[in-house]
Formats: sequence, structure tokens, C-alpha cells
Amino acid sequence: MKEYYDRRAPEYDDWWLGRGLFADRERPGWEAELGELGAVLEALPPLRTLDIACGTGFITRHLPGEVVGLDQSASMIAIARARLPRTEFVVGDALELPFGDQSFGRVHASFFYCHLEEPERLRFLAEAERVAPELIVVGSRPGPNEPLERWEERILVDGSRWPVFKRVFEPALLADELDGDILHAGRWFVVARTRHRHERASHVKKRDQRRA
Repeated sequence: MKEYYDRRAPEYDDWWLGRGLFADRERPGWEAELGELGAVLEALPPLRTLDIACGTGFITRHLPGEVVGLDQSASMIAIARARLPRTEFVVGDALELPFGDQSFGRVHASFFYCHLEEPERLRFLAEAERVAPELIVVGSRPGPNEPLERWEERILVDGSRWPVFKRVFEPALLADELDGDILHAGRWFVVARTRHRHERASHVKKRDQRRA
């Protein structure tokens, strides 16, 4: 997928901004909720944050505190560095993070978690937990009759076609999957946060007691 994102980098922000290939999409309320998404992230307590699959830095700019952006695509990183010259960016693998244990206060991932099939999803969660006590996931909500997971064919401006695995999330299901809670659930976006280890242990204990 590295080549796909390298090629997509110059047009990546078009998806956020409704330009180019996305200009004709009907997304009522998109711009207003995009503003809400930024506000939700900006309201988080400032922590040293690792932004995984940061792309062009479009969302990275809303993260409070000291931020390090990581992406496998050097082309994406180049755009992110130009957008946020005071932020540190690293080319690296999200499933083998080049950082020490608990070197961050938070991991953030927008629209990366949704592309992970099960083995990679579990590897990512293990790596995220290794480097930080908290994980924030931003994903898409499903539209009417939209399957929660599927393979899509993505077409770029150059005409190339790429198969991409994609998931969308109902808020309660994502919260349960991450054993966390929901920070935002709108028409277009969902934001979930994992519990810290001690909070998860307490939550699991209470949940098991309710089920007993």
C-alpha cells in the first residue's frame, strides 16, 4: 500500500475538502462536522502524542501538546512537514513502531485503523499500547445499508486502480472493540478512546459482574 499512498499524497486532502474526484459527492453537514472533529481533538488534554498514519498532517494540526507524526509514505510526510514545519515527522511502519516503551502519552490514528484486517489490527493495538497508555481512533460512520467492511477499488487522478480494505464503525461497536468510550459520534465521523490499563481492568470486572 505504500505506493498507493505515495501516489495519492498530492490529492489526499481533496477527500477532506471535497475537491477533485470528490467535488461531486453529496455530503450534507460534512464541513460543519469536520469543524466539530477538530474541536473535539483540540479539547483533549495536551500530551506527547504519536500521530500514526498522519498523512499530510490535515488532522495532525488539531492535536494538542508535543506531536510526532509517523507515516510509511515519504510523499505524505513531505506535505505534512511543509504544513507543520515545527512538528517532528518520521517515515516508519505503524506495525513496528521505532519508539521505546511508553515513550508517548497518547497514540492517535485517523482513518488508519479502518484499513486493518484482523492480524494487522491486533498487531497495531499491541504496538499502540506498548508506546502509550491511551489510543484515540477516528473513523467513518456507515451510511444507510452500507456494509461495515469490504474491499473497495480506489481510483486516483492518474487513472490507476487500487484495492483497499475498508471498515466503517457504529459507535457502540467501536467502543466495545477498543474496550473504550466514544468522544464524538456524528453523521460522518466517530472518535473513540481506549481506557487506560487500570480503567480497562475495572471496566471488565464491572462488566463481568453485570453479566454474571
